[in-house]
Amino acid sequence: MRYGLRMSAFILAMIWLFAGPASAWQHWGGDPGGTRFSALDQITPANVTNLVRAWDYHTGDLANRPPAAMARTKFEATALFVEDSLIFCTPFNEVVALDPGTGEQKWRYDPHVSNDRRPGNRYVCRGVTYWVDDRAAEGSACRSRIFMGTNDVRVIALDARTGRPCEDFGADGEVKIDVGTPLVWPGEFQITSAPVVGRGVVVVGSSISDNVRVDAPLGVVRAFDARTGQPRWTFDPLIHDGISAGHSNVWAPMSADEERGLVFLPTTSPSPDFWGGKRVGDNAHANSVVALKIETGELVWSFQTVHHDVWDYDLPAQPTLSRIDTGDGPRDVVMQPTKQGFVFVLDRDTGKPVWPVEERAVPQGGAEGEVLSPTQPFPTHLPPLLPQSFALADTFKPLPLIGNPSCDAELKPLRNDGLFTPPSTQGTLGYPMTGGGVNWGSAAFDPVHQILYANVSRAIHIIKLMPAKDAQDFKRPPGADFGPQRGAPYALLRQVALSRLGLPCNSPPWGETVALDLKAGKILWRTTVGTTEDRAPLGLTFKSGTPLVNGVAVTAGGLIFTGAGDAYLRALDATTGAELWQGRLPVPGIANPMTYLWKGEQYVVISAGGHSEIGTSIGDSVVAFRLARAGESPSLWSRTVDRPGGRFEAGALAGLLALALTVAALWSWRRTARRPARST
Repeated sequence: MRYGLRMSAFILAMIWLFAGPASAWQHWGGDPGGTRFSALDQITPANVTNLVRAWDYHTGDLANRPPAAMARTKFEATALFVEDSLIFCTPFNEVVALDPGTGEQKWRYDPHVSNDRRPGNRYVCRGVTYWVDDRAAEGSACRSRIFMGTNDVRVIALDARTGRPCEDFGADGEVKIDVGTPLVWPGEFQITSAPVVGRGVVVVGSSISDNVRVDAPLGVVRAFDARTGQPRWTFDPLIHDGISAGHSNVWAPMSADEERGLVFLPTTSPSPDFWGGKRVGDNAHANSVVALKIETGELVWSFQTVHHDVWDYDLPAQPTLSRIDTGDGPRDVVMQPTKQGFVFVLDRDTGKPVWPVEERAVPQGGAEGEVLSPTQPFPTHLPPLLPQSFALADTFKPLPLIGNPSCDAELKPLRNDGLFTPPSTQGTLGYPMTGGGVNWGSAAFDPVHQILYANVSRAIHIIKLMPAKDAQDFKRPPGADFGPQRGAPYALLRQVALSRLGLPCNSPPWGETVALDLKAGKILWRTTVGTTEDRAPLGLTFKSGTPLVNGVAVTAGGLIFTGAGDAYLRALDATTGAELWQGRLPVPGIANPMTYLWKGEQYVVISAGGHSEIGTSIGDSVVAFRLARAGESPSLWSRTVDRPGGRFEAGALAGLLALALTVAALWSWRRTARRPARST
């Protein structure tokens, strides 16, 4: 017991030493290692129901951007709390600084990203990066900088206090990246996640449209001098010797260890995603956690989580860096969650698994010309965060007496041999889907209690390979995703498995928050998050869970904060998973929340702009909550969760019948969410 207390105190001291003051949120993931943990404890399970809306800021996109452009947005940004300001980016890469207490705009920078790029992964900017140049004089221009990558492939540096471009960085504050390959259309290549910076070097990845062609642009990671913008190094995650493939890139957020001088990359699957006959072998360093020296780009180590990926099981989440107690003393590690629901825990210096990882035999017999890996790596100590196989008996039956004949007809003919069943011309059942498990929102980690928290999504993909000759004049069915995979013998047809009513074919929950005890190696709790309220007529509430590509924030006050596919920010009890409070939002907040202390008050903030891929309503708000002051009381914007628990809040069969009869109107999955959420 005494050792545990000493360990907790030591970890907290390290948080304060390396992550900055508890009041700050200086990095996209809260700290350089992306733990999304805040030492703030003013808001607790005992008083969280006293939260009120503090302010609501509108970016103006909804009024000023063309509807066609807004229909291709995902407002996924997490604000930073730096320089006495909240600083974030809009989906169109405008950077905004707000007063932390009032939400009033302090400055704004517009890089003039065009409205007609048709970016393959939507208009999105997940965040910006803050850096202080300790060589520059106090108070000098651009001593503190904001870095951002853009949808039109620029790296921009701004003065963090004024928003003015840093003229000494590149050409008037920006570096234009030469992709090196002619693009099929302007939006094929973009930058969607925040850069990382360390030791005077800023590093950016890229987001490249999936399944377009074998000779896609290379997925090169690029580093620049943080002061001048001069190129420092490049790193291609895919070894191209003897193979024909376009890219393995890094679209997800990266992490940095300033003390070690390392940057950690979560790399993607090689292109094209679903047929790899021209890229024989394991395809190192794709689908890997890769550690590079941040000053030189030199490879230090690499750990592969999927060999020869043909499932689009790339690494979508920021590697989480922290110190854990394995029972043999403290150890610095990298924690990497995956779309399959695995959590790999690696030694930060060597990349070796902290607990054994087994190579297990997986299904074989891929499409003609395919050479699959006979085995895949499976963690042994930590259980997966969600089920990894689907049986037809588990098909969702909203009306048990009738069953679900449309889903049965869709799923029964598919090849379904469990996790890693290869894509086929017959049609393959993919579960977890390629947008399932943990996505770009990544995980949060409480270093005191050694618990990892993550949002997961559950849905089925129907994946079908189509001979290239049959795909030339193919017209994509409504709601499906078609990838020509030019240069490969097969095109791709992919869609979420939905019934004729528009509901997922797998039983709820479709979205959960999960707590994982690392040391004990067990799931502590799982909570269904999200309802149908904002898609149902008359507010019919079906506690099904919603897609949760976003992540959570955890606080020393004992709370988990998360957005969902309905228009609420939620607070969960970190110990039990009980949902304690809901804060109403203008539209769904499918972004990572953050928290900070301003003038003695703790605030919780989330971007609430909706998500076009998931099919929600679209908006342009950033919303802040704090505890009520004297004379204030919670309003309709803040409510206690006092309704009966349970998976189906509609309750009786009559409620389910009403849901079944109206679901086509209340869910837009048929036209929108049926299309797979491109997690890049």
